[in-house]
Amino acid sequence: MANKFLKPGKVVILTAGRFAGKKAVIVQNTDAKTKERGYAHSLVAGIKRYPKKVVRGMSKRRIARRTQVGVFLRVVNQKHFLPTRYNMDLSKELRGKLNVSDASKKAESKKLVKKAFQARFNAATNRWFFQRLRF
Repeated sequence: MANKFLKPGKVVILTAGRFAGKKAVIVQNTDAKTKERGYAHSLVAGIKRYPKKVVRGMSKRRIARRTQVGVFLRVVNQKHFLPTRYNMDLSKELRGKLNVSDASKKAESKKLVKKAFQARFNAATNRWFFQRLRF
């Protein structure tokens, strides 16, 4: 049990798979192996599409489109992400309400995450989380 710091709210960077290099936040953590997943894993909510830069001359419609945050929800092996020093307090509306057991529940959960992330971006909190990683 060396992963005591991998708690819900910890910001991580995915290192493998389709979303490699994207930032995510741990929603739920499972250190023990389960029957269907024989490894320690976490449910993470992350940013699939980062908001783009906006300038003064753009129309409201274009600004609205460019400031959209694309999200993903995924169960990830703990060996496939890199924890950062940052934490993001997950709001009460997300805690315990996310479920990825079947497609319809996952779609509903994704909408909740998108709503929460979009609200955070619009309020300009957790600025670092909504900027693309440059390396």
